[in-house]
Amino acid sequence: MNNINHSWERFTVRERLSRTIVYVISVITFVWSLKTVEIIPEFLYDAPEQMADLFTRMWPIDFAFYPIKVHDALIETVNIATLGTLTAILMSIPLAIMSASNIVKNPISHWVARFFLVSSRSVNSLIWALFFVAIFGPGVIAGVLAIGFRSIGFIGKLLGEALEEVNMGSVEALRSTGTSWPIIMIKAYWPQVKPAFVSIILFRWDINVRESAVLGMVGAGGIGVVINDSLNLFEWQRVSISLLTIFVLVILAEILVVSIRKRLI
Repeated sequence: MNNINHSWERFTVRERLSRTIVYVISVITFVWSLKTVEIIPEFLYDAPEQMADLFTRMWPIDFAFYPIKVHDALIETVNIATLGTLTAILMSIPLAIMSASNIVKNPISHWVARFFLVSSRSVNSLIWALFFVAIFGPGVIAGVLAIGFRSIGFIGKLLGEALEEVNMGSVEALRSTGTSWPIIMIKAYWPQVKPAFVSIILFRWDINVRESAVLGMVGAGGIGVVINDSLNLFEWQRVSISLLTIFVLVILAEILVVSIRKRLI
């Protein structure tokens, strides 16, 4: 009687070959990227020295500059983030409903909604800001619209996925009684997606606060305008107070979002 030794292997030959191909492609892509980036070694060598010099020029922090310009710009930044988020909510809810296959059965509607959602996410907020600055001129309006259009894809996609994951039992029960579509949305869909919706909005607002801080670099209002002006005038101590203020704002926004989420969910 022949003794046959069976050895257990985690992956099949095809899986090992596929993994090897992925590894080789990843290495080739990494090496090719390094060659195309064209890193200048001289700039890397003196980077620590340049960074130390920059921090030296930014110290001491010009706290007296805060009430002069930074405070109003900071409030404007928060307003841009808030209004932009609200604008995105109004525009993303219809797209989310159109993209949910368990609500709208028309495939054309799904493709149209997903086209706008993908288009929104594909364009960076700074590009949106440049676009709206060219149309409306520098100011808060361009910032609000840039934040709003950038957020549509984020909110609409996640809300659409939440709508598709609802338990259809309550929905079918209301449909069987002849309940109208708006009532079904309010009584069946909304209670199930409310926690996800609140989390999505709070998370997106937190992101928008951070993105709004840099939109002013291209003229879209907010504290970025102050930073840009200070950089152009080489007023590094004023740059430092602006950066410190942004850091504090982001921390406070994070604390606020966590607190609200705990109370509402």
